[in-house]
Amino acid sequence: MRPLRIAWIQTSLAWLLAAWLRLCLSTIRWQSPNREVVEAIWAAGGGVIVCFWHSRLTLAPASWSLERGQEPRVLVSLSRDGEFLARAVERIGFPAIRGSSAKKGAPDKAKGGAAAFRDGLRWIRQGGVLALTPDGPRGPVETMAEGAVMLARMSEAPVLLVGLACKPAITLDSWDRSQLPMPFGHGAIVYDGPIRIGRDTDIVALQTEWAARLSAATRQAEAML
Repeated sequence: MRPLRIAWIQTSLAWLLAAWLRLCLSTIRWQSPNREVVEAIWAAGGGVIVCFWHSRLTLAPASWSLERGQEPRVLVSLSRDGEFLARAVERIGFPAIRGSSAKKGAPDKAKGGAAAFRDGLRWIRQGGVLALTPDGPRGPVETMAEGAVMLARMSEAPVLLVGLACKPAITLDSWDRSQLPMPFGHGAIVYDGPIRIGRDTDIVALQTEWAARLSAATRQAEAML
């Protein structure tokens, strides 16, 4: 049995991860060359969609102000690993909306994806921010699934693509090479957007375009360090 499938281990590790992230994210010296982008979003209010790659999930809370920004929710899968992650991010102020889409060619294996989509759309329309990893929970790495674009088209809310990096960091031996930050380091946040689309948008074309832009923002954040 994998350790994260044991309830008490999952709870303990979620608490430890949350404590570690609070320490790291509060002591990293962050720089953002275009912070005015997100400042304008906070000032305007209303629903927002925020996207970042799955490998930067542990850094993402640094990109959003709990005091000034719209109330956040994070879209997290219904897997056991997702349960661990949901508990950790909730402890640092980012409650989860649970669900994941079916694997391609296996619609019978969807894990609450439709319900999560509806809940996320409702949350955005209520004026909240929905944060998601468009290549999660299992990849391919830095390949954008259609969910983010579909949410943007149906909600007509602005979309922010956020590139994140920090140094030093531990690179985990995971499918996406996730980064775990270290305290008292340096970090960079690059915002791309806001992007607004209409209901007649070409979903497939935007998936490709947004993936390229999000990867470019991530590479820019890395280059700043």
